[in-house]
Amino acid sequence: MNQSVLKAVPRKETTKGELNQLRSQGNIPAVIYGGGQAATHVFLDEKEFLRVASGISESTILGIDIEGKKLRAFVKARQRENLSNRIIHVDFLEVVSGRILHARVPLHLVGIPVGVKEGGILENPAHEIEVECDPDHLPEKIEVDVSALHANHSIHVRDLPAMTGVKVLSSSELVVAVVKYAKAEAEPVAAAAAEGAAAAPAEGAAAAAAPAAGAAAAEGAKTEKK
Repeated sequence: MNQSVLKAVPRKETTKGELNQLRSQGNIPAVIYGGGQAATHVFLDEKEFLRVASGISESTILGIDIEGKKLRAFVKARQRENLSNRIIHVDFLEVVSGRILHARVPLHLVGIPVGVKEGGILENPAHEIEVECDPDHLPEKIEVDVSALHANHSIHVRDLPAMTGVKVLSSSELVVAVVKYAKAEAEPVAAAAAEGAAAAPAEGAAAAAAPAAGAAAAEGAKTEKK
């Protein structure tokens, strides 16, 4: 797996004013924690971080080089300035080989389903699954081939290819992709309309019969009085 690496420099305790000045010079303060030791405070180059971290997912492990000391970590949080939306702080969660972790891995659908070519609509109810594994086996994404998927058929978590060293925690019944046939949705609407049209004359006949029944009852009452 090709791993992107960020260069960082140690960060000493600074005042709020000094932090703001360093930010204005293109530095992002960050903290790395979770490795079993005290948290490490560093500065990142803003341009490099934006380039490397663009489009990464929760399961992407980045390398961090702190003046020759190399760590691996997830980006867990990015704090932004309210007005400019500029990143002003980053939290990293360090990962260590041999220590099992939990992560959510994104699913990437590949191919055009047969059912779509026949007029169906592809839906993707689940965009990620939860897994448990060693950091060395964590996939950045899972590709799901949907090209053989027919209309009114679906792919579940249980249908995903096995991954070495990775335990899937999400339910095996979770639907990953499904093709629904568009014409099938129109049929119930048409049937309901037909039922409504058939019911209308019957309701009219019943309404017409009601006054006649009332008149007959009144005539019967007159006859009894006589």
